[in-house]
Amino acid sequence: MVVFPNIKINLGLNILSRREDGYHNISSVFYPLPFTDILEILPDNDFSFVSTGLPIPGNTEDNLIIKAYNLLKEAYKLPPVSIHLHKIIPMGAGLGGGSADGAFTIKCLNQLFGLNLSTKTMEDYASRLGSDCPFFIENKPVLVEGTGNVFSEIELSLEGKYLILIYPEVHVSTAQAYSKVTPKQPEISITDIIKNKPLSEWKNVLNNDFENSVFQQFPSISKVKNELYEAGATYSSMTGSGASVFGIFDKKPSMKLPNIIWEAQL
Repeated sequence: MVVFPNIKINLGLNILSRREDGYHNISSVFYPLPFTDILEILPDNDFSFVSTGLPIPGNTEDNLIIKAYNLLKEAYKLPPVSIHLHKIIPMGAGLGGGSADGAFTIKCLNQLFGLNLSTKTMEDYASRLGSDCPFFIENKPVLVEGTGNVFSEIELSLEGKYLILIYPEVHVSTAQAYSKVTPKQPEISITDIIKNKPLSEWKNVLNNDFENSVFQQFPSISKVKNELYEAGATYSSMTGSGASVFGIFDKKPSMKLPNIIWEAQL
């Protein structure tokens, strides 16, 4: 069975407060986009995991795909499988690619072995992998709160817009990014902006709180955002803690931009 784990972008990201457990309460909107990895899972006599495409750093056993399989294997006595991941989404880019891989593994195994798991049950398993993972179970625009693990529906569509995604190949440490942000309540909540203001007004009010400190450390990321606006973007922002930056356009721009990793009319 072959599935296509996709990315998400953040439309606004406010760091609201630091929690007693050391994590932060945030507010953001996650929006899914069809830029994908390729994941194949098949029943087999022995377990195997192979990845191609972009190299994946770190210990293989820490991969969220394997962790997801082991979760369901223990709970439902799953047989061995062979897994092939072709990695296209860059890692550490603020796009949630690894989280999507883990969540799609749960959905794929559920279908492959007829587990009949509810959406809520799959989200519960996904939450054990990481705070972003449950989003990719339903995979639709949501308002995100808590530590990034509390979702509520929000009406939002970028259909018809042209989106360009640029990855300047700069690694931004999420922990370091958080350490340089002072939590605060925004003047206007992301919910109010998305619900009550047209996209043409987002530029001046819909902010990613990581940008100030990240742009100071990595001016090349700030340059990308400026280039997207120069090319005619209605709205541009870094996604997550970086380093990817996206621009939303009314139509495909004529200006050529460097380091585009994905673009499409939505």
